[in-house]
Amino acid sequence: MDIFKYAMQMEKDGEDYYRQLAQQTSNKGLQTILTMLADEEVKHYNAIQKAKTGKSRMTETTIPADAKNVFVQIKESNESFDFDIKQTGLYKKAQDIEKKSRDFYLKKANEVEEKHQKELFLKLADEEKRHYLLLDNIIEFVSMPETWLENAEFFHFEEY
Repeated sequence: MDIFKYAMQMEKDGEDYYRQLAQQTSNKGLQTILTMLADEEVKHYNAIQKAKTGKSRMTETTIPADAKNVFVQIKESNESFDFDIKQTGLYKKAQDIEKKSRDFYLKKANEVEEKHQKELFLKLADEEKRHYLLLDNIIEFVSMPETWLENAEFFHFEEY
């Protein structure tokens, strides 16, 4: 198995899934966050593609700060929320994908011999953990939006 080809396919599948989720929600803020997650998967794909042929550097993610800003905008909009509870299942599925990706990258980091490849896989594992935690916030938000926004104080993002 070509681990790079497999990893690139995982990232492509993740991108496609986030774009589908973005289309399924009517909330503009969540659409923005899900699109950001899809774009992050594209960055991962490109970094893996470059690592396959040579050295690759991943840029630091800005998604935690960007997502926090979107949640602030949602809170300030005073928008009313009406989410379909089935959405939480879709986000939990995305979390499962992120967890499996993280586990894959941690395992492969221990298998590769090239230092730059090991560093990339460890960085990707960390990114997938961040995505998992962001999805946790989305699940909480969709489950009880008004309460979450009123009481959150955005402490949820401290774990990033």
